[in-house]
Amino acid sequence: MTFQGQTQHDANPDIRVSLGCTPVINLTGTLTTLGGISARPEAIAAAAAIMGRGVDIVELQARASRAIAEVTGAEAGFVAACSSAGICMAVAGAMTGDRMTAIEQLPDTTGMKNEVVIQVGHLVNYGHPITQDIRLAGARVRAFGSVNSTSQEQLAGAIGPDTAAALFVVSHHCAPDGQIPFADFARVCRERGVPVIVDLAAEYDLTGYHKAGADICIHSAHKFVGGATAGIVSGRKDVVRAAFLQNYGIGRPMKVGKEGIAAAIVALRAFKAEDRAAVRAELQKPLLYWRDAVADIAGISAELDPDPTDNPFDRLRVTVLPDAGFKAVDVVHALEKGSPSIRVRTHQLEHGSFVMDPRSLGQGERDVVAERLRAAIGEARTNRGEGVQAWKIERANALRHWPDTQSEAAS
Repeated sequence: MTFQGQTQHDANPDIRVSLGCTPVINLTGTLTTLGGISARPEAIAAAAAIMGRGVDIVELQARASRAIAEVTGAEAGFVAACSSAGICMAVAGAMTGDRMTAIEQLPDTTGMKNEVVIQVGHLVNYGHPITQDIRLAGARVRAFGSVNSTSQEQLAGAIGPDTAAALFVVSHHCAPDGQIPFADFARVCRERGVPVIVDLAAEYDLTGYHKAGADICIHSAHKFVGGATAGIVSGRKDVVRAAFLQNYGIGRPMKVGKEGIAAAIVALRAFKAEDRAAVRAELQKPLLYWRDAVADIAGISAELDPDPTDNPFDRLRVTVLPDAGFKAVDVVHALEKGSPSIRVRTHQLEHGSFVMDPRSLGQGERDVVAERLRAAIGEARTNRGEGVQAWKIERANALRHWPDTQSEAAS
């Protein structure tokens, strides 16, 4: 197999190599830092087709609204630059409504309700703190409860005369225990006239939270949907309109291009038409192949790991057992440094495991991953590193040296 400049199935130059970048096999799944899930062919075609054409963006967004409503069951929708932008615009809309004078006033919130309530267990960092999505609009964060115990009474107590909205996050990053279930969260807010914003960036459920009482939901278009980089906003028409109108205020620096809108429309419709069970079964094939590839290696355990928020797919959790003589971080480090570089999910690295997500796997990469995984384990046995903290420091230093690459920084 070839990796530098071409793939097994494509003799054309690899655009990554042409741009001077290192080819990467993305086994993190949807992480934005690695480009999200590879876009669907039909979404790529739609983005390319509209790039050379003029279009009225307001009209295009109106067509997107119809497509989003068809797929989600919501009253309306629009395409944002990303899910983070969608959250920020939804928060802004909750404060301003559709009043243009208020929209142009932000982030100055004088005279507006400007607090957003959120459970402490939902204060996640998904590349940056979610609190910044709130504060960028000029709103204030009103966190309540504790990381492992939050009650409906605490939610009711957090809502006051300055409450503009409530934000509910659905993510494996959230605290796993003691959080208010969504139906109860929505009911308490609805009884007090507080709109509920739901962050569903990586979640497959496009309809359930609307049915359960969400006023506005935000999904990522470039994760499971398979579109270009964008966010999909859906909800009540008046709430969506208020968020959309932020394009004429603080949403201007977050504007989405025509290619992102077109790709999102096409990708959403393709996603809706898919057979979820069949897709899941197909995605399991490389996982089972990799599991079998390391089954005979002492000190290694590999098992299918269903998605923690019940999305319809699995990952492979690879655990380095305590008596292996090396650590999971050593294997991860070897995977990253090899050629091609292989990136995995590392949220549980301190606990001795990493996770392999197949949803961004490219053609011809399944066998490469199996070979490199076995090789990385072998390398870890003889080239043990200094542990998880040292690995984290190395990654942090790479950002501090940017835009110099590691080789440039060392020279």
